Amino acid sequence: MSNLSQILRSEYTKFIVLGIIVFAFDFGMWFGLRVAFRAEYPLLAVASGSMEPVLKVGDMILVQGVADAGEIIQNEIIVFRKPGTVISFHLPFTSDTSELIVHRAIKIYNNDGTWYFQTKGDNNPIPDNWHGPETWGGMLSEKLLIGRVVSWVPWVGHVPLFIRTPTGMFVVVLLILIIIFVEFIPIPGKKTS
Repeated sequence: MSNLSQILRSEYTKFIVLGIIVFAFDFGMWFGLRVAFRAEYPLLAVASGSMEPVLKVGDMILVQGVADAGEIIQNEIIVFRKPGTVISFHLPFTSDTSELIVHRAIKIYNNDGTWYFQTKGDNNPIPDNWHGPETWGGMLSEKLLIGRVVSWVPWVGHVPLFIRTPTGMFVVVLLILIIIFVEFIPIPGKKTS
């Protein structure tokens, strides 16, 4: 029994248990946000300047899914003080479904029971003219819609944007290695329990 007790008290076990707890908390929070906001991607970082000055590069946005795409109102002025609902959607002409866009829905049409959105970045001179699957007349189908942007926090999105770069990945791996080295490599003269 004393060997089992020693194993349970070891630093390695504590580190592993802490890692599992952090992972479970992170997973639970992400899953909880997805359920609460009914969106596939409830938190996104703004990666381009197409929505400036309303949304700037590095802003973190909160996206809420919609039960019916007809809820997107082209003259909504609630959140961003300009006509049109700011929406998030999948890029229509690529097989990479992880590439997402945030633009304003400036016109909405219903064609044979399917909603289509004409979109425009606030900083772009002309409306978007989309081509590819799930488009009609340069507009996006509701099938590409993730949801409406309901809130944002300035600058917080710079962290995930940095981590996705090669330099950011190198820094993260380096920090993990430093933590492991400090925690698990015996230092002469250091008392261990």
